[in-house]
Amino acid sequence: METLLLDSNTWLLVLTGAGVSAESGVPTFRGMNGLWEDQPVTEVASPQGFAKDPLRVWRFYSQRRAGAADVSPNPGHDALVAWERHLGDRFLLATQNVDGLHRRAGSQRVVEMHGNLFTSRCSNPDCTRAPFPDTTVYASGTVPGCKECGALLRPHIVWFGEHLDPDDLTRIESFAVKAVRSGGRLVFLAAGTSGAVYPAAGMVDNVRAAGGETWLVNLDASENASSFEHFVQGKSGEVLPKLGRLV
Repeated sequence: METLLLDSNTWLLVLTGAGVSAESGVPTFRGMNGLWEDQPVTEVASPQGFAKDPLRVWRFYSQRRAGAADVSPNPGHDALVAWERHLGDRFLLATQNVDGLHRRAGSQRVVEMHGNLFTSRCSNPDCTRAPFPDTTVYASGTVPGCKECGALLRPHIVWFGEHLDPDDLTRIESFAVKAVRSGGRLVFLAAGTSGAVYPAAGMVDNVRAAGGETWLVNLDASENASSFEHFVQGKSGEVLPKLGRLV
């Protein structure tokens, strides 16, 4: 197997997707066949679905909270923690996963691009209440309300049809720019991703355009696998612990 050298000149940007969480036992939308209670997942993961039936949306996310609380980080998560400790501020982890497993494993420099399952926010765009930690598994038939304005609370998740937080995208872009300006070696590694969801799927092209090195670790070739210089096939939980060589 190839080896990824992580030395004092390396700046590492990592992107993780659903495959990394799946190895811990977290169900993926694909594994659910795109359905929940015989309805398209978009019915419980979109602003339109929330407006139509907030009870069903909260039932779905409460079940996901209960399920995610019972799983643990896997060796792939642990390997990324070790890499971060070695590289310090020359490491940034961007994840499409919302289960919080990276933080539970010990990752600190994390951009949760799609939000966090254990965070809620007010659905009223004019409310000043900031997103807040919320681990409550709400009883069926319960829709929590905002204590400040009385509107319905919603999971702090980027749903289908919604845009990613511009601040998150800026943080990722700024990291790459800083790496290039430092004269260091910029490396981008994607793990457990389908390569189908943008703008995350375009990160590999941006890094290559900046002269960076690109790696893909995946059980199968992703849709954008041809854009990567290095492809290591396998489960991230098995590959990542052996891939990095800390120097």
